[in-house]
Amino acid sequence: MRQNSPLSKKTRFGSKLLLSLFTLSLAACGVGTDVEPQPGNEATPEVSSTETPLLTARVRLMAANISSGNYQSYDPGNGTRIFQGTKPDVVMIQEFNYGDNSATAIRNFVNTAFGSTFYYYREGAAQIPNGVISRWPIVAAGEWDDPYVTNRDFAWARINVPGPRDLWVVSVHLLTADAATRNNEATKLVAFIKANIPVGDYLAIAGDFNTDTRSESCFSTFSQVVTTSSPYPADKNGNGNTNATRAKPYDHVLVDSDLRAYQTATVIGSSSFAAGLVVDTRVYSPLSEISPALSTDSGAVNMQHMAVIKDFVIPAE
Repeated sequence: MRQNSPLSKKTRFGSKLLLSLFTLSLAACGVGTDVEPQPGNEATPEVSSTETPLLTARVRLMAANISSGNYQSYDPGNGTRIFQGTKPDVVMIQEFNYGDNSATAIRNFVNTAFGSTFYYYREGAAQIPNGVISRWPIVAAGEWDDPYVTNRDFAWARINVPGPRDLWVVSVHLLTADAATRNNEATKLVAFIKANIPVGDYLAIAGDFNTDTRSESCFSTFSQVVTTSSPYPADKNGNGNTNATRAKPYDHVLVDSDLRAYQTATVIGSSSFAAGLVVDTRVYSPLSEISPALSTDSGAVNMQHMAVIKDFVIPAE
């Protein structure tokens, strides 16, 4: 089992001073220090059938290995426009390279793609780093070793989302080698999750799994800590595959049963996607709903994956 949390979220983070100390300490790790939420994403009141006020917050999660160009980076701008057009709240990002990869360059990328109030964590000493970008404060973050690959690890973050529970996310980029290796990676990650993440908090594992089918053994392994069953996100045409040719389900957003209970349709403009969205600008219509994304962005040179989105409405009190 994932470990039990010894203290409530309110107790752990009830003090603004304590949250400030967490934020300042994370700044040295590349986590943004701005704290104001973006307009339109605050917790919003809803009324139940008994007229009892309920406070909820919408959370849009995205898996995004949408680098392009010849250097596995976000410099060409294709992925940036997709981020701007779809407005995710928490992104598990792969191949997190931009400019000279200095703290200034990465901060500028986050500011441009998401906004200056977003937080981020980017794993260190990796050729194609995994990372997390969040609308809400990242109160802890780090990386767990993936022993089967040398140029990236599993990047994790603990996020102070609205409500009584924290959201833990893990950004993954599994190997293309074969299904058995991917299952080995999944086994290692599940062990890390069980040892470190409180069972009472929310959990999401998301990113580039490089899976050829939805029946690979890694999904059975991951099902120990997250739900892996249908329905699956899809594009406007009902296609749930996410590689460049749209023939294989490479990319996923998997959440635990507690968070899955709060999943809701992904709504962008007048379009609604009941199980979530696979973002392919080549088929999305009307494209104006995800402006400034261009129809050619998902077909850019070396854009090998489509982003995947799932939305949730969680209790915020």
